[in-house]
Amino acid sequence: MKIKVLDTTLRDGEQTPGISLTASEKLRIATKLDEIGVNIIEAGSAITSHGERKSIKEITSEGLNAEIASFARAVKIDVDAALECDVDSVHLVVPTSNLHIEHKLKKSKEEVLSQAIDASEYALDHGLIVELSAEDATRSEMKFLKEIFNQGVDVGVQRICACDTVGMLTPEKSFEFYKELSTINAPLSVHCHNDFGLAVANTLGAIRAGATEFHCTVNGIGERAGNASLEEIIVSLKTLYGKGQNYTIEDNDSSIYKTDINIQELYSTSKLVSRLTGVYLQPNKAIVGENAFAHESGIHADGVIKNAATYEPIVPELVGHKRKFIMGKHIGTKGLKNNLDELGIKASDEQFMEIFDKVKALGDMGKCVTDVDLQAIAYNVLELKREQKVKLEEVTIVSGNKVIPTASIKLKIDDKDILEAGVGIGPVDAAIVAVKKGISEFADVELEEYHVDAITGGTDALIDVIVKLRLGDKIISARSTQPDIINASVEAYLSGVNRLLEDVE
Repeated sequence: MKIKVLDTTLRDGEQTPGISLTASEKLRIATKLDEIGVNIIEAGSAITSHGERKSIKEITSEGLNAEIASFARAVKIDVDAALECDVDSVHLVVPTSNLHIEHKLKKSKEEVLSQAIDASEYALDHGLIVELSAEDATRSEMKFLKEIFNQGVDVGVQRICACDTVGMLTPEKSFEFYKELSTINAPLSVHCHNDFGLAVANTLGAIRAGATEFHCTVNGIGERAGNASLEEIIVSLKTLYGKGQNYTIEDNDSSIYKTDINIQELYSTSKLVSRLTGVYLQPNKAIVGENAFAHESGIHADGVIKNAATYEPIVPELVGHKRKFIMGKHIGTKGLKNNLDELGIKASDEQFMEIFDKVKALGDMGKCVTDVDLQAIAYNVLELKREQKVKLEEVTIVSGNKVIPTASIKLKIDDKDILEAGVGIGPVDAAIVAVKKGISEFADVELEEYHVDAITGGTDALIDVIVKLRLGDKIISARSTQPDIINASVEAYLSGVNRLLEDVE
């Protein structure tokens, strides 16, 4: 069965508190929606403002393949505004529940019915496709709802839509409700809101009941708790109503419901909308969230590496996403090895276990280690495992408000113990001064540059120190990554010293 998609990101989605898209941003989103195969783009509500009409006109003048629609109330002024924008259709919305009719419109049902039909005929007479939509339909009397829809169909409206405006349906009720409306002789659309977190489930129930079009927004954005999510519905239709297996890009689509959506563009579309709207996407958002295909548990990572289907219902590439192995206290050796392989880092068994222990230690501190962190940790371990002429045995710092920062260090140079002390303007400076004094009889190494980054955040951040050292006309860079800035600084400095001395020899 072919299912059409009406995307209302640019109308219902823009009604999310805090979102206000420019004309160029709306055009970028509309172009992307058209590229991925959306059938109908609700570009906005033309009556809203001059700027809104300008935005809609820019979209309609672009020559997109999708049908371009404007939201309109059941009044001629709204239809005229839509006509001014050269749209293909109007999403003509009329309230149908007693609550809306009596308290919002303060009209009789007869007046509402007459107004809906008059507006529909006016739009049809002016060449527009009309999707007659009942607002708060799921709290309306079914008899009145059917009467409006049937009279609309009689005058020529091409589609009808029932809106679950405040998300009151359950999946069971949704099936029954849309099954009743599917007997009307017109294509039926479903429009669900997510107030109880059931918008996608209710939309799927409506499609099973006979709806042949669904309304949605990218990332499920929209006022209050948002709308039904485009990406969740599309992937559910493809996978849960087909094989129900772990889908790969090469799999033939055996779903009983077909859409024109290019499923591999869902992640990139999500990112575009998130960036342009400024709406933060929660990491655990289904399908497109950054953690949707992320694994930290060692057991899970091991299973996914052996066979992705063990802990993934679909492969991430199907929606243009990417699998990630998160490094924290739950990571296993298989997951860490996979990450090191992806970064092109080769380590011996001993070096690997040292890297593993450092990642685990950071995880116990409540940190998640990123790829950047892992690179720094790995390079640090690999560097320290080189044969070292100068080794740090001990460093002690004394510092305070009324105390000159003082450092004492113990070095081992060619099996000889060297004790030295130094003072500086800060504890790091004092430590480096002490080290310089300790190696002075072997080499006169100058510190050219010193750079420090806190790469994991927080007061217990993982510190990455990079130094540039000079010995004669030889200059090298070295780094160390640790939670302690003093130890990291001294280790980076000595790592560079050892490399310089190695080159001299």
